[in-house]
Amino acid sequence: MTSGVEDHDGRAATLEVVCAGTAVGVRAASRSGELSLICTPGRARELAAALARAADEAENAHASGPVTVEARELRRGDVRDGDRVMTVEGVRVDGATAHVTWRSGAGRGWSQAYDADAAIALRRRAT
Repeated sequence: MTSGVEDHDGRAATLEVVCAGTAVGVRAASRSGELSLICTPGRARELAAALARAADEAENAHASGPVTVEARELRRGDVRDGDRVMTVEGVRVDGATAHVTWRSGAGRGWSQAYDADAAIALRRRAT
């Protein structure tokens, strides 16, 4: 895949992504230089996920501000408000407890238990 992009000065650049044997090759080139990377398929998927999250954030940047919901009302794709990106992967409510599985911007996952009626501030609400 080759994609036309711009460098930090607004000049045309290219981004090329190719299969490189058992790895993935990424090449970025502009007038100011070239950068070539080789990564594992797993790292390539993490990069793709990070790009998708950043694109979602850019598209939703016009949002009026954080919204607060009860932990039991969280949905897959909700993004927690805060310094670091945390996205809801899943929610299971067990009586008065909401078990929330999160995924970080770096791709790490973990679960936390909340009172089901705990207020959770979201940067962006899943559609």
